[in-house]
Amino acid sequence: MTVMMIRANVKREQAGVVDSTAKAMFAAINEAQPQGVRYTSYRVGDGATYLILLELQEGIENPLSGIAAFRSFQENLKGWLTEPPVPEQLTVVGEYRSF
Repeated sequence: MTVMMIRANVKREQAGVVDSTAKAMFAAINEAQPQGVRYTSYRVGDGATYLILLELQEGIENPLSGIAAFRSFQENLKGWLTEPPVPEQLTVVGEYRSF
């Protein structure tokens, strides 16, 4: 499995828009029910930093890019960010009912 963590800082005045657009995106993802992926977004306590966790099963390409709402969110995100997002590949050393 591949697990990525992405940290993204948005313009503070855009946080509400990011939240509402993310909720719509997640509704579309839930409706599509893509297989082999786990995807979670958290807003950190400062109100302008988001932490995203993405897990893909081995051997599959990210199915989220096939969902129009996901592509739209990614495109709009460029205008909401204060700086480029920071992706990091994670190595799972143990888990119990992870995210």
